[in-house]
Amino acid sequence: MKIAFIGDIVGRPGRDMIAKHLPKIKEEYAIDFVIANYENASHGFGLTSKNASELFSYGIDVMTGGNHSWDKKDILPLFDTLEILRPHNYPQELPGTGCKVYEVAGEKLAVLNLMGHYSMPYTDNAFRCAQNTIEELHAEGISNIFIDFHAEATSEKRAMLMLLEGRVSGIIGTHTHVSTDDFQISKGTAYLTDIGLSGCRDNVIGMDKKVPLQQFLTGMKGHFDIPKSCKKILQVAVMEISEGKCSEAFKLKYFDDSRVIKTQAWHED
Repeated sequence: MKIAFIGDIVGRPGRDMIAKHLPKIKEEYAIDFVIANYENASHGFGLTSKNASELFSYGIDVMTGGNHSWDKKDILPLFDTLEILRPHNYPQELPGTGCKVYEVAGEKLAVLNLMGHYSMPYTDNAFRCAQNTIEELHAEGISNIFIDFHAEATSEKRAMLMLLEGRVSGIIGTHTHVSTDDFQISKGTAYLTDIGLSGCRDNVIGMDKKVPLQQFLTGMKGHFDIPKSCKKILQVAVMEISEGKCSEAFKLKYFDDSRVIKTQAWHED
């Protein structure tokens, strides 16, 4: 199977880039399944019902979340009706789940959403949750497993690779909105510390620069806003997976000035 992953979709600019490019990406690269992180999709904070329907209409199959999963309260009933996940290590009595299994190209694929600890809301241990969930999936005969690890600290993401390499098909980080240059395949596990945002690329983490600069200069906080106009980017990771292992992976960057950059993941083993 060939799956694609899109990191933090930030507001309308991110949604617009997906609308413009995702259908042709799916056709050109014969993508079987698309995963995307929604937690900043609705004006930078959370996901509304309207924007959920919009994003699914563009060809996304399942969406993962993070620390902003709960920001828009109309998302709560959507966990029962749409293919929307939230971090699996949030307390289990909360709505929704962070792990689902799908039929893709004649094989089963598990999508697992986890959240890190540094600078994040209180949750259960992400590493123990990951380890236990992977063991349960393997016991059910499911070997194709993709993880969106939503975390601030690069060390946490790297540690998750060390814990699970060779046991899952892919681990890609989200949350920082800044892409890293370490896409690799290690023991059959595709790994990228952070895929980076899809949205405005010429401000601060997809938000208008005014409030972040005010905060850094004076310590005075304010409400972050999506710019009314900006330069945009779409960042997509593509992985070819079979029998639990990733054999090939690459990243695509689509710019609104028509540039496209393709970067191949290297094989570490």
